[in-house]
Amino acid sequence: MHRTTEPMLMALKMTCVWTIGLLIMAGWAVDALCAAEEDRALVVAQLHPAASDDNPGTADRPFKTISCAARQVQPGDVIQIEDGVYREAVVVEVNGAKERPIMFVAAPGAHVVVTGADVVTEWQREPGDGNRFSAPWPHVFAGWSPSNAHPNDDEHRLIGRCEQVFTDGYPLQQVLSLPEMSRGTFFADLQTQRLYVWDRMNRDPVHWRQYIQAAARQVVWESRGAHIHVRGIRFRYAANQAQRGAVLLTGNYGLLEDCVVEQVNSSGVSIHGTGVVVRRCVFRDNGQLGFNATCTDLLITECICENNNVKNFSREWEAGGNKLVLCKNAVIERSTFRNNHGNGIWFDIGNEDCTVRNCLIMDNEDAGIFYEISYRLDAHDNVILRNGFSPRHRQWGANGGISLSSSAGCQLARNLLVGNKEGLQFRDQVRVTNRIGRGENFAIWNRDHHVHHNLIAWNRDLQTGGWFDLADESHWLITAAPTALSLTAAEQDELQLRPAGLSLSDLRFNLHDNIYATKPGQLLYQWGCPWHRHDKLSVEEVQQKLGLEADSSVFIPQFANWSTLDFRLPANNPIVTAKCYPQGEVPGVKLGTLEIGDD
Repeated sequence: MHRTTEPMLMALKMTCVWTIGLLIMAGWAVDALCAAEEDRALVVAQLHPAASDDNPGTADRPFKTISCAARQVQPGDVIQIEDGVYREAVVVEVNGAKERPIMFVAAPGAHVVVTGADVVTEWQREPGDGNRFSAPWPHVFAGWSPSNAHPNDDEHRLIGRCEQVFTDGYPLQQVLSLPEMSRGTFFADLQTQRLYVWDRMNRDPVHWRQYIQAAARQVVWESRGAHIHVRGIRFRYAANQAQRGAVLLTGNYGLLEDCVVEQVNSSGVSIHGTGVVVRRCVFRDNGQLGFNATCTDLLITECICENNNVKNFSREWEAGGNKLVLCKNAVIERSTFRNNHGNGIWFDIGNEDCTVRNCLIMDNEDAGIFYEISYRLDAHDNVILRNGFSPRHRQWGANGGISLSSSAGCQLARNLLVGNKEGLQFRDQVRVTNRIGRGENFAIWNRDHHVHHNLIAWNRDLQTGGWFDLADESHWLITAAPTALSLTAAEQDELQLRPAGLSLSDLRFNLHDNIYATKPGQLLYQWGCPWHRHDKLSVEEVQQKLGLEADSSVFIPQFANWSTLDFRLPANNPIVTAKCYPQGEVPGVKLGTLEIGDD
């Protein structure tokens, strides 16, 4: 027995060893697999002495460029970017995942700039009076246009050019020929491929070692992949043409957070992905727009959009704080739109089910909110003041607090429309619009609006205006022989021609429970354009003649301090008790009721 069992015992021992070995190897494989699934931390540090794009991207051997990291990322990676001015056009094409996004973040305390401009050297003095210098210039932008400008018309022959030049951080003004040059200008000669500059202080840039940058790239960042998060970066300078952002968010479910987009030639950011979130970003001093969008499920939250359209692009075309086209379910909330040269917030053509809430919209030169040729805006709990005071006189009906222009199904509630050129505007012309995902054009006109519990006060020229530039006078109430139109709002959405014979009752305007206030000489209601039949009305006359403004009234507000945006009111004030007052917080504004003892 002993001799026969010994080999068996040896075989059993060997089997155990092999099994244990296989288990250990399997464990190693699992560990390796888990390690492969772990999120990586990569580092970009342009100023690090050992930085190189041949490195593995570790803290002691970091990448030198963001673009190198962007080419190597995988889901879950976090790319930490250290101090530097990154002169790149970064493109991120890899998809992240919902639970494992790809993140590009500025390192704590780091000043990260991604710019479309390069430093120009090789300057040589040009003959003639003054310190005019030139350097090689190989760049051609908007080459498809005969004038290298977009739009290709005389109005934009200069404005529509893409070039930018900055001397020690100050912009030079562009001219279109050498004879036009003077101090503070530049000329890009595309024929001779030379860039000419003349410092505003008439300094020799070589002797004074001036830091002269010129925009050499049209796009500085593009997130093409899904679930790409970008945080804490300052984007600056770009030779982008009109209607195209320097930062492009074309992937779905992207995030742009705590970033600044400034001083680019045209639009700061273009958004085309689904489910994009833009949070706590600043869009300022851009040539045409702060941002533009054509997308679904966009969220803009806690942002600042200010002083855009510094190049004076045509406001009748596309300019100002932003422009949204064919967007569905776009939400703009808790943000500030101020001092833009044009509209503060502009929705134009085929937008559906969009929301603007708890925003401060002030001092924009044209309308605060311009909702044009679109469907179903829900604007509530906003503070909208001092908009529309551009010296231009061609923006009739689009130079007030809120302008609903040839749009349908909008709801306005609990907004403060105070101190604008005009308060609430209905602007109507014969218009058609595209629909999202459909090729046909559909007729659209002001109808099915619900406007209630707003405070419309102290707007200079009028509080509510009916700017109906329509020969059929459909905005007047007809009581003797009402039309037989009984189509639902959804059925009217499908019409390709505006029905004939409409009257105000067919438009289904529901205005009620609003509070108005005027100063001596200020108009409360103007119904109809001055060049057509029109009338100037009190609230009582509006109720009688138009059948609108049920339970609306006139009351003078008692704000705590208008000049400091302190819009608090006494607790027993009718504006508060009638709930014609914003709910929630609005950035930069004091809201609520005054306690006993408050100044």
